[in-house]
Amino acid sequence: MAYTPLRYIGEPIEVCFDQPPLFEKKPPAPSRFVWRGESYRVAAVLSEWRDYSRRGRAARNMQPQHAAVAEHRGSWGVGRYYFRVRVDGGRIFELYYDRAPKGSDQRKGAWFLVSELKEAGCA
Repeated sequence: MAYTPLRYIGEPIEVCFDQPPLFEKKPPAPSRFVWRGESYRVAAVLSEWRDYSRRGRAARNMQPQHAAVAEHRGSWGVGRYYFRVRVDGGRIFELYYDRAPKGSDQRKGAWFLVSELKEAGCA
């Protein structure tokens, strides 16, 4: 299925899991998320993928042979886990978990809502 962006959001969200993830830095799609004070229940995970690309300064601090391995496997604090989900009510969102720590008080990474989508061909 193809999707077309309705709008870019790019805001942090709070997520909830019915079953806590086995590994915090390798989470599955959340069961629910809260955005702007409203709770959304994930009805279906439409797709998911990972991006272990190193960004910014981190892209230059590794030997090429090690960077090639990390690109496929990931390394501590590097990478994003993306999810395209349909929530109750039918809306479609793309969100991701960023594994990068945001400081000493937020070492577990953060969740972000990227955009709202619609199925291509739908009015």
